[in-house]
Amino acid sequence: MLTPIVLQFRFSTGEIQVKTIFVVDDSDVNLKKVKRALDGSYNVLTLPSAERMFALLEKITPDMILLDIAMPEMDGFSALKKLSANERTATIPVIFLTASTDEATEVQGFELGAVDFVIKPFSTPVLLNRIATHLHIDALIKKRTEKIEQLQNSMIYVMASLVESRDTMTGWHIDRTSKYLDIMIDGMLAKEVYIEEIKNWDVDVVISSSRLHDVGKIEIPDIILNKSGNLTPDEFEKMRTHALAGERIIDQVIALTGEELFLHHAKLFAGAHHERWDGKGYPRGLKKEEIPLQGRIMAIADVYDALISERSYKKAFPHKEAERIILKDAGAAFDPNLIEVFLEARQAFAAIAKSCEIRKGKKR
Repeated sequence: MLTPIVLQFRFSTGEIQVKTIFVVDDSDVNLKKVKRALDGSYNVLTLPSAERMFALLEKITPDMILLDIAMPEMDGFSALKKLSANERTATIPVIFLTASTDEATEVQGFELGAVDFVIKPFSTPVLLNRIATHLHIDALIKKRTEKIEQLQNSMIYVMASLVESRDTMTGWHIDRTSKYLDIMIDGMLAKEVYIEEIKNWDVDVVISSSRLHDVGKIEIPDIILNKSGNLTPDEFEKMRTHALAGERIIDQVIALTGEELFLHHAKLFAGAHHERWDGKGYPRGLKKEEIPLQGRIMAIADVYDALISERSYKKAFPHKEAERIILKDAGAAFDPNLIEVFLEARQAFAAIAKSCEIRKGKKR
């Protein structure tokens, strides 16, 4: 008889973290049988339908899902498609529990992303070993993914630092705007503003990617980037090219690295953060929801930071004045739905600005 491998991990405190598994089946008999088989080895949550599973996924992300195929309303294949379409749930390993031995069924399941099939009625030791094997593989993949993400974040920090080291007028602008963006996304989630779009975001990736919103400034000459005083019309037009230049640079990185998913958000931040809700922005003159959501959020963070920062051509505005200007431009420069989020988050914005001590325009 095969000996089941039980995967558990220890916290630094010595406590054991037991893996959580969802079991989804419309048969109460099957749910009870699987729960008996897994109890003592895993934290098992049984669910009678895919709909109930997706409701619970809003609160809990399991380490694995055991999924029946033949279910009413939403079958296992449809459920797996929906899981795969969501950035947050796409990497959860799914094992199909099925009475079907049809080869075409297995082929379809694997093509959709299932990691394995277990035929019902199942053998408990076989089920336990299949689960343990795939959780072990998943742990290795996650460890490798973490290393890749560390490299990706390092690349972004280096590229963003290159931009900021040339732009002596905007010390720590990138750090502050990424913090403002984090606050905005938290507020959007809490108020369910554009929730259908952002609930699938990997927020850590989005925040990290936002650091490249001004990467196109690499192509702006120092004499313009660091000019003391107002820009001439020609110089201003040259400065405006940094949005499209940022898109182009990120496209080149994607072509060289193949990291399209990771840099997808970065490209939208770079190309759309100077568009305006009323269509009078640049580089494309997009309006309202034609503007990618990433650009609409960054527009608020970017302008707020510019207002409270000292520049060669202006003094730093106090928070209250910056807030007044932002609110006045709701429905003109800015998405009014996002301004509602900003309104509730304004004190958090002010706290970040104060903590960074930017009033004198010096890097800290």
